[in-house]
Amino acid sequence: MVVAIALEGYGPLTVACARTTLGAVALLVLMAVLKRPMPEFTPTMARYLIAIGLLNTALPFALLSWGQQYVPSAFAGISMAALPLFVLPLAHVFTDEKMSTRNTLGVIMGFIGAAVLIGPGVMRLGTGWEPLGQLACIAASISYAVSSIMTRRCPPIDPITMAALLLTVGTVPLIPAMLIFEGVPTMGDSRPTIAIIILGFIPTALAALIRVATIRSAGAIFMTLVNYQVPLWSMIFGAWVLSEVLPLRFFVALGLILFGLAISQWSNLKRLSGR
Repeated sequence: MVVAIALEGYGPLTVACARTTLGAVALLVLMAVLKRPMPEFTPTMARYLIAIGLLNTALPFALLSWGQQYVPSAFAGISMAALPLFVLPLAHVFTDEKMSTRNTLGVIMGFIGAAVLIGPGVMRLGTGWEPLGQLACIAASISYAVSSIMTRRCPPIDPITMAALLLTVGTVPLIPAMLIFEGVPTMGDSRPTIAIIILGFIPTALAALIRVATIRSAGAIFMTLVNYQVPLWSMIFGAWVLSEVLPLRFFVALGLILFGLAISQWSNLKRLSGR
């Protein structure tokens, strides 16, 4: 929702760049205040930080901002619900978090939901920007999934330092991309400007810190449980604040995706409800 508001006054690369830069500055300041140590920049550590920084910040932020020019914020939120469906098979191959038969059934059900969500758009490829905007949102979810696995496998590093460095890496390609394609931004109306500031400090800086700390301590699959809430709030705020019209297939897709996630994460859900 806040990305959609920011796009009212700024281009997609400007929104992505501004939120990443503000988030990086906030976490670098926090890192300095708390005197968090810098990691040893071995070739392996450098490769992980660069790859995760690009896949966890620069690429998905740019894809989501660009895609939301053509699709409702609710669609972007629902596409984020598909994140666990991509994480599960990746975690099975690249980490010690293995898929069970239940996980497999859940992934299949969830992918059916994702197909329902973007199905009409795929049929209209080449006839407008909306189908490409839909695919951009799904691609952002895949990018987050890959970065989640890499975050889990990254060599030991302080979580605050890691979050700050990842956002810093993300700013490196976004700044020249913004200047080349959209130019130097000028101050717009207060509504989108405030939205960008909020994006930088809360859903970017604070969320990056929580995301890294959770993945490193509890695992990539556990982290994806938060995505149960993302589409619900995206649809609520999209309809309530932005007056977005939500077609029936959004609700069908959401139901199928959440049902698939419930099947695949049943043991985690029971443990959480028990607590």
